[in-house]
Amino acid sequence: MVVRSTAAPPTPWSRSLAEPNIHETAFVHSSCNLIGDVNIGANVIVAPGTSIRADEGTPFCVSENTNIQDGVVIHGLEQGRVIGDDGKEYSVWVGKSASITHMALIHGPAYVGDSCFIGFRSTVFNARVGAGCIVMMHALIQDVEIPPGKYVASGSVITTQQQADRLPDVQVQDQEFAHHVVGINQALRAGYHCAADSKCIAPIRDELNLSVAKFYTSTSIEVEELERSSDVASYSLGAETVDQLRYLLEQGFKIGTEHVDQRRFRTGSWQSCQAIATRSLGEAVSAVESCLRDHSGEYVRLFGIDNNRRRVLETIVQRPEGVVAGISSFKAPAAASAGSYNGNGNGNGTAVGSAKLSAETVDQIRQLLAGGFKIGTEHVDERRFRTGSWDTCQPIESNSTQAVVSALEECIETHQGEYVRLIGIDTKAKRRVLEAIIQRPNGQVVSSGSTKSFTSTSSGTATATATATSTRLSSEIVGQLRQLLSSGAKIAIEHVDQRRFRTGTWTVAGQIQATSEREAIAALEGYVSEYPGEYVRLVGTDPKAKRRVLEAIIQRP
Repeated sequence: MVVRSTAAPPTPWSRSLAEPNIHETAFVHSSCNLIGDVNIGANVIVAPGTSIRADEGTPFCVSENTNIQDGVVIHGLEQGRVIGDDGKEYSVWVGKSASITHMALIHGPAYVGDSCFIGFRSTVFNARVGAGCIVMMHALIQDVEIPPGKYVASGSVITTQQQADRLPDVQVQDQEFAHHVVGINQALRAGYHCAADSKCIAPIRDELNLSVAKFYTSTSIEVEELERSSDVASYSLGAETVDQLRYLLEQGFKIGTEHVDQRRFRTGSWQSCQAIATRSLGEAVSAVESCLRDHSGEYVRLFGIDNNRRRVLETIVQRPEGVVAGISSFKAPAAASAGSYNGNGNGNGTAVGSAKLSAETVDQIRQLLAGGFKIGTEHVDERRFRTGSWDTCQPIESNSTQAVVSALEECIETHQGEYVRLIGIDTKAKRRVLEAIIQRPNGQVVSSGSTKSFTSTSSGTATATATATSTRLSSEIVGQLRQLLSSGAKIAIEHVDQRRFRTGTWTVAGQIQATSEREAIAALEGYVSEYPGEYVRLVGTDPKAKRRVLEAIIQRP
């Protein structure tokens, strides 16, 4: 396949007539335009319809294992340079194992670090994006430096350094997704090279022709039975599901499958299919198809299990109507919005409701379970509340949201007239990640989204003495904030309007980097005041595990 690459035209600022330098292992589609001093590294794939034009700003470098997807434009201004990882000056530098996805624009002077993901139609101009950053769709990054390992939500406009410094850290599931995209594009690069090489493609064509010949030499009865058989159509996995199985096996995950009928789907009472203990893709596919076949008319889901016995990439692959679902993307383990997940943290069921617990408390339960944390409950009467002498309710061993909600309701019922609080426990670190009071002695079930105000004292307690206003915080939110500060978690604020709340498209408002509880409370109240009429939520992130330990809505429209 001939690549359309041409020398840079002579201009008042350059008469070098520099030409692209493409590594022999790279694949550049013939419909692309490469102009001028462009260095394409080893194992790079440049997809159809891409324009990489170093005729004004120059030179460009696209480092090894990076994928430049369809319709991407890379250009640069004549003035302005960035320092690449090799210490030299460039108009545009793109690091190793990066993904510049469909229709994105990288306009120099620009630096995109190693293992970055730049989402569809996003723009990077006169900016540095540090290594390991995830930039989602339709974002603008201009005139700033994004620190390494930061997450930029879809639709974000980051044009001041203050905004860039407040961005949250990338989560583990985001890193897994970016790694998956790089792997997929490496497979595509190898496939395109094979398709253009007669020695590589000929055996594959011969194998296909042989398979077709064997099929048509079968007896007419066998052909008719095959055409009548619904099993072949109903229980064959889609290419996307097979890709997910391959990815899980390559990453060293164990494979699990579960099923549930329509009646029990609402309660999240899933049952395991036969255990899959193979490292062979073919055997794993057969095992999943066997589960589909044995449980026709039921929901069946597929998931991976990591070394810490936590689930990843949980996906429903069959529904009662018999449709085997394709997989369009990998799911993050955290809930995107209230009421969108079922009892097992899966986004394909109905919401778990409670007559005694607030929607925010159920959301906290769901979030804790999705993060792999254990849940506990404690109670204390009014006299002992001042001394902090809490007693434990019945232990909760289940990881089902419905079962945990039932256990909390039972604790509330048993200890009426007392304080009851919800506990989140990190079993590895052996420490608490959340303490939230869900009942007070007057019998009130506390909503974390309430708007009671408080006066913060030196002892760290909160007393409701001021008049309630829409920009004041409840004592429960103060308690959560205090817990996050004491555990060393990173604290961020996100907001979303009513229209985008249903899709879970939250935007980062900023991070709280306070040295005292009083400063943190003041900063949080400031953010609430800044976004009246919108949802605002408090987010806590464990900096070591790089995962969220709390998402609590603190203001509603």
